[in-house]
This record gives sequence, C-alpha cells and structure tokens, in this order.
Amino acid sequence: MRQRTRWAPVLAIVAAGAVAAACTQSATAPGTTAPLGGSTSSSRVTLSVAGGSGTGASASMTPALSVSQTSGSDELVLDSVSLVLREIELKRQEDDTCESSADACEEFETGPILLSLPLDGTVDQQVSVDVPAGTYDELEFEIHKPEDDGNEVDQAFLQDHPDFARISIRARGTFNGTDFTFTSDLNAEQEKALAPALVVDGSSGPTNVTLSVDASTWFVAGDGSLIDPSTANKGGANENLVKDNIIASIRTFEDRDEDGAEDGS
Repeated sequence: MRQRTRWAPVLAIVAAGAVAAACTQSATAPGTTAPLGGSTSSSRVTLSVAGGSGTGASASMTPALSVSQTSGSDELVLDSVSLVLREIELKRQEDDTCESSADACEEFETGPILLSLPLDGTVDQQVSVDVPAGTYDELEFEIHKPEDDGNEVDQAFLQDHPDFARISIRARGTFNGTDFTFTSDLNAEQEKALAPALVVDGSSGPTNVTLSVDASTWFVAGDGSLIDPSTANKGGANENLVKDNIIASIRTFEDRDEDGAEDGS
C-alpha cells in the first residue's frame, strides 16, 4: 500500500469537510470555490455517494432509510451501512497510476473519511474539487482499516469514531427478525473505471461523479439465497465471500443530474 505524507485534519465525509490534496490542489465542500494553482482551464467536479439500485435477492429500498430483502423464508433488513475510505482520487487517462507523477491525479480527499450510505435511493453530495482540463478514466481510493497503533492521521479519525478501530466496514440490521452487526477489516486499494471517461475541457461546466455501493448484494450467495451476516464476521464461514461481494458492489460513473444512475442509461 502506498504511503503519502498527510498533514490535513481528518473530517467525516458526512460533514463534507475539505482536506488539503497531496496531488495538485485542495478539495472543498460543495458550493465553495478553491484556487486552481494557476490553471486557466478547469471545471468543478463533485463526488457523490449512492446506495446502489437494490438488485440483490428481491431487494427494495424504502422511505424508512433501509433495504429489505427476501429469499425463500429468509428476510434481511439493512438499517445502516458505513465504510471508511481514504486517498480518493481521479486518475488521468494518460497516466498509469496516481504515483507516476505529481500531476497524475486530482484528489478529492486524503482521509480517512467515514462514508454513510443513503439507503433510500437518494444521492448525497460529498466533496468537490476544481479539475484541470484533461481526460480522467478512473476513480481510485482505498477501503481502509484505521489502526490504533500510533498513526497520527488514523488516531485523529478514531478520536471521532472510536468504534471503527481496525474496522473498515460496518452494517447493522436484522436477519429473520434478529439484530445483527456485521464488521469487516477489509483493506483494499480500488481502481474503478469511468466508462465513458470523464472529459474536462474547461467549458463543459460543473459535473458530478457518483460512487455507487449496492449493499443489497453483500449478503447474497451464488445461488441467490441470503447469507446470515453473522457468518460473515471475522473468522466466519462466509467472511471471504462477503468481502468479494463488497468489492464487486462498487461502481463509479459520471452522473450530472445526480440521480444515482449513469448518464445516458
């Protein structure tokens, strides 16, 4: 995992806080502006988060801010889903990785940040950044397990979120009427393609990139049956299956109207 100097304070994503970028400029909260470091051609790009389309095992999103799923006689209700992310970056098409040069990426957040999924089908606007002209074909980020071992940035995060020590993901709800809390220590760098690529030419105006996480697919087996989330906690029989489902559930796309669906779909 790459290491990078971090000197900005940690802020929760639900507060839409801005953290100084390690690439080329600063991310800012929606509705504010930031200097562009001399660039004369740029557009504002906002990062939003969506709870996904609810495609797993007869899933439906409700106004009660939950996801309800049924399969056979089993019923799963997700009441809350949270993830810890860091190093959220837009990668230029012509560069292999965000480490290849100082101008390879535009950074939304260094993190770690706590992302709480909207489970009612809505889209939550999070942070924004002025992006120089160019073509961007990936959103890169890390699903991150904060450590309580002396890392200053993680320590600052854990002061506000002590229950996420060595936990990157948490989901709460009920399975067949019994309360559960699922947690994961998944640590994984992610490179999610933007297809079609995001083109910034300085004249197209502001746009939005949505990070969509379909949590309704997390606790679903290959045959479509529901998984008891308690069997997916650390050491459980379904731990690795659910980790794979989590990674597969994440999509990124341009979403100018912020409706949680890819533009043109």
